[in-house]
Amino acid sequence: MAHILVYDGGCPFCRHFALRSELVGGLPDLEIRDGRADHQLRAKLKAQGLDFARGAVLLKGDQAWHGADAIAELCAALKPSDPLLLLLGQLFASPPRARRFYPLLLWARRTALQLQGLKEDPNQQI
Repeated sequence: MAHILVYDGGCPFCRHFALRSELVGGLPDLEIRDGRADHQLRAKLKAQGLDFARGAVLLKGDQAWHGADAIAELCAALKPSDPLLLLLGQLFASPPRARRFYPLLLWARRTALQLQGLKEDPNQQI
């Protein structure tokens, strides 16, 4: 069963992590989707209580993880051949550690989006 990572394609950090995870993450069934560009998917997630503006989403079958939990679940599943992903995986694979550090990722995302003139919530651009 495929893992689907819904990331913010407007954020260079999110995009880099998602692409790197797909290419060298060692998780052959990982599919990445740009939630900023996919309005239908974003609306579906919002209807399920998963606010994309507040963090990435990981889907696997009927299961869904959001924010720090999504990153922790993904990092625990990855088997990277890439040193950067290996380091990030070790840092974020523990859910308590991921929850502690995830606000820093959100801050970096918010800052990167602001520098590009993008809204934190993609729905505000419509």
